[in-house]
Amino acid sequence: MATKTSPWRASFDGENRGTAWVLGDDVSTDDIILGKFLEIRDASSLSAHVLERFGIDFAKRVRPGDVIIAGKNFGSGSSREQAPFLLQFLGIGAIFATSFARIFYRNAINIGLPAIVVGRDVHDAFDQGVPVTYTLVPPAIANVATGKEFPLQPMPAFFLDILRAGGAIPLLKKTLMGE
Repeated sequence: MATKTSPWRASFDGENRGTAWVLGDDVSTDDIILGKFLEIRDASSLSAHVLERFGIDFAKRVRPGDVIIAGKNFGSGSSREQAPFLLQFLGIGAIFATSFARIFYRNAINIGLPAIVVGRDVHDAFDQGVPVTYTLVPPAIANVATGKEFPLQPMPAFFLDILRAGGAIPLLKKTLMGE
């Protein structure tokens, strides 16, 4: 279980390393964190239940810099803001998916969690637990076990500005302060 004071963030200036957590299609916000746990207000306690539906002991095994590689429609369902927040809280450096539910995607970007759209070939090239390297600028991911590298489409500049600032609110504060 996480006991953190600030979220780990992937570097924009170099290579990041982690482990792949490979998930399938249609992973909902309820799959990420069940609604019945949302009465828990402490992030450390709440994060213990992240992805528990999958029986992969995610909250205990995830490490800072790890990535999620998912299929289509990642983050579907409710607009539960806790879903991307808890993934970031546990140290996920980026989420790579063939598509995202629109609200989840914006919630992730707005809190500074990179959400990157990839092709099905990228999803299919990774197995659970393989080591990965990835960069955010330019966006790319590599399967360390096979040596296969995948350059990815760049994100819009204004999304990168939000991500570099650590989220929409920090960017707004920075902008208002004239920095």
